[in-house]
Amino acid sequence: MAEKKLLLDIHESPELGKGLLLSMQHVFAMFGATILVPLLLKMSVSTALLASGIGTLIYMISTRFSVPVYLGSSFAYISAVAFAKEQMGGDISAAQTGIILVGLIYVLVAIIVTKTGTGWIDRLLPPIVIGPMIIVIGLGLANTAVTGAGFVKDGDWRHMLVAGISAAVAVLIQTKGKGFVKVIPFLIAIVCGYIAAALLGLVDFTPVKEAAWFALPTISLPFKTGIRSFGSYHFYFGAEALAILPIAVVTIAEHIGDHMVLGEITGRQFLKSPGLHRTLTGDGIATAFSALIGGPANTTYGENTGIVGMTRIASVSVIRNAAFIAIAISFCAKFTALISTIPSAVLGGMSIILYGVVASNGLKVLIRNRVDFNQSRNLVIASVMLVLGLGGAVLQIGSSLLISGTALAAIVGVVLNLILPKED
Repeated sequence: MAEKKLLLDIHESPELGKGLLLSMQHVFAMFGATILVPLLLKMSVSTALLASGIGTLIYMISTRFSVPVYLGSSFAYISAVAFAKEQMGGDISAAQTGIILVGLIYVLVAIIVTKTGTGWIDRLLPPIVIGPMIIVIGLGLANTAVTGAGFVKDGDWRHMLVAGISAAVAVLIQTKGKGFVKVIPFLIAIVCGYIAAALLGLVDFTPVKEAAWFALPTISLPFKTGIRSFGSYHFYFGAEALAILPIAVVTIAEHIGDHMVLGEITGRQFLKSPGLHRTLTGDGIATAFSALIGGPANTTYGENTGIVGMTRIASVSVIRNAAFIAIAISFCAKFTALISTIPSAVLGGMSIILYGVVASNGLKVLIRNRVDFNQSRNLVIASVMLVLGLGGAVLQIGSSLLISGTALAAIVGVVLNLILPKED
């Protein structure tokens, strides 16, 4: 168990009313990234929400409902998918086929893990590699949070104010709140930030007025269905699709890192129980399913980890209910439109806290395991990983394989740990 017992442990379920509020908090925290990816790629937001909810349930079934993880749209594939669509004249066939194949790669890696075991994880990923990796995962997203919050050159003071209000409310409730209010700081903060943004004229309600109350998500399948509201594409195995596959190296590294962070927070080793093979299988099948219905690739979320770390709520039932809520919302066009009007400043203010919490857990790993930085090898490993991971380093191999950020830092850290001599 963790040093401080979670307020609500993994296998505990809250009362109905409290559980719904906790689940709504997770859903709102995930919306920023979940809807931003399809908006950037000109894909359906409702489909992304539907795929997010069903994908999370697929993951939970695969992991036997033992890991409090929510899946949502992945940023890692944005550039590759956009390029594939551009090369295909706007057709999503290559992009969707590539993402489906990525999901199958996850399952293939999971099968290999099943055969070889997980003992290699401890050898390849000791605390001196895990700690900096977690820090990079958190701080690597810092620029996104700061930009969303409006803290940039010539930024709008209204965005900064809204972000400040959102973050301040979350911090105030987290530190001074009493009772149940203390465990839903982000939900309350998002509502307060949204009200502030509306009063400052940052919210456009036109999409809400024009949207219908209920509508089927815009689903696309690799065959024609004859259903008017459904679109279609076809399987395409050309170079545009295959160019997406190397990104699986990046997202698998992120998958391992996110589960390590969550394991540190909850005091459990999820990569051993239920096992990396189960978490990868769930993530892979969820990603393939999302692409199959026309949605973006799925991924585990740093925001989810941040919320668990701040609220000390790790109940699987809360995440499961959040998935059901996301599925229900995908059919409510009016509410989907309302959620899409949440200003980036509100989500940016939340992200500043959440990503910081993730990074701080990396420091916790180093401190708790008493990593000795008087040893040159430890100092070198941590230093190189942090600079590469946060400095925007990119390694291009050939014309299609591009490794950067967290994945590059992780690979270099593992290599350095294996080749640098250990000191007495």
